[in-house]
Amino acid sequence: MIQSTTDVLQNGKILALCQRGKQAFQAQLDGIYEHSPWIAERAWAHQPFESLDALHAALVVVVKQASRDEQLGLIRAHPELAGKEAEAGALTAASTAEQRGAGLNECTREELQRLRELNAGYRAKFGFPFVIAVKGLTRTQIMEAMQARTANSLEIEFQACLEQIYKIARFRLDTLFQ
Repeated sequence: MIQSTTDVLQNGKILALCQRGKQAFQAQLDGIYEHSPWIAERAWAHQPFESLDALHAALVVVVKQASRDEQLGLIRAHPELAGKEAEAGALTAASTAEQRGAGLNECTREELQRLRELNAGYRAKFGFPFVIAVKGLTRTQIMEAMQARTANSLEIEFQACLEQIYKIARFRLDTLFQ
């Protein structure tokens, strides 16, 4: 298979990162998963990473093999969309950029109120925040998804959050290694 120039450059960056050692690897990947450095730490053992796809797959395997409590902690590490952390300026740089990219920093009063209601209802039902990869979505699409997913069972929603977290991680890896 012929690799694109982008793939070759990404693969070279991944190889160079791994050659710098475990601490550098962990430090570089620290923000890929929200406040969860244990994922990069465990992924180190899955080398070599021959591509960005392979690195992402290894990170996903780590999460899938984690305990239910660790997975729940990962979900709970995510901020509410347009929530208190955003208002306080306490989001990670990646979350800030993602929420801004979806226009969540430009909500009308009505939209902000609706998001707060949806966030509260979702958290009350499931015990964790609504997680969605917001890249490419509008505020309306995000709110519609939140409302629709609130109808899910706990197990379906737990898995939906993890799937969204894998997407978020991939977007962040793409940004990191572009």
